[in-house]
Amino acid sequence: MAPNPPIRMTDRKWLQSVVKVGARRPHVTDLYHFLLERPWRWLLVAILAVYLSVNAAFAGLYLLGGDCLENARPGSFTDAFFFSVQTMATIGYGKMVPRTAYANALVTLEALLGMMSTAMATGMMFAKFARPSARVLFSRVAVVCERDGVRCLMFRMANERGNQLIEASLRLVLTRNETTREAEPVRRFYDLELQRSQNPTFALSWTAIHPLTPASALHGMTPEALVTQSVSIIASLVGIDETSGQTVHARHTYVADDLRWGMRFKDILSTLPDGRRQVDYTLFHDTQDQET
Repeated sequence: MAPNPPIRMTDRKWLQSVVKVGARRPHVTDLYHFLLERPWRWLLVAILAVYLSVNAAFAGLYLLGGDCLENARPGSFTDAFFFSVQTMATIGYGKMVPRTAYANALVTLEALLGMMSTAMATGMMFAKFARPSARVLFSRVAVVCERDGVRCLMFRMANERGNQLIEASLRLVLTRNETTREAEPVRRFYDLELQRSQNPTFALSWTAIHPLTPASALHGMTPEALVTQSVSIIASLVGIDETSGQTVHARHTYVADDLRWGMRFKDILSTLPDGRRQVDYTLFHDTQDQET
């Protein structure tokens, strides 16, 4: 039995590891997309850090105005900070109030900033909640073995949600380094034809099969050639989430080290005594010798 392979670098981390020389720096308008791509914990920590920093900055400005807050202890950063919190959140308890034109000007500016920041934070969190996503599990490896007498490249996918992906469509692309007749190095892309590229109701698992016929870009290639040419196989899945009605997508990349030659996937489907079908996801990534 082949051991489970370690979890490899994801597509996102691979893209982040690319060094772009001479490219323009992201514009400030890209901040929205940047925040959308961050994990929830990162976004919440960022909002908290900005919130505390802005209130601390306004607290310092209130202190610069001297005794400008009624019922606040003179020189108390704590009182000034919590007055800033009440002002930004438009709470207005009425215990501490501005007593000078300087303080009122700061309150006006902070109240406006508070309304704008609340709207921005609300919009950002709603956009992340409403962002369509597909929870599709790809097998960590792909196998090359015989299927119906034909050598095939195969990998597995599973829908981790309890609903279905309607009209799911799968595309498989191979990319590798080549050299033109003029000795120019290029990176070329080839579509890999699948036995079945459409699935009307993707609910449980789906095994993608690409026959290594003479028409395939993988035909006759060896594991060593895959490494030499830096071959990557990109699987792209698009479908409609039946619950939300939104189009969702998922993607995974296999490299030469992810291919298991002469192996096949372990069976994950079985029938229970009561007639129900059982899917064992604990074996989803496991492989075994084809002859077994």
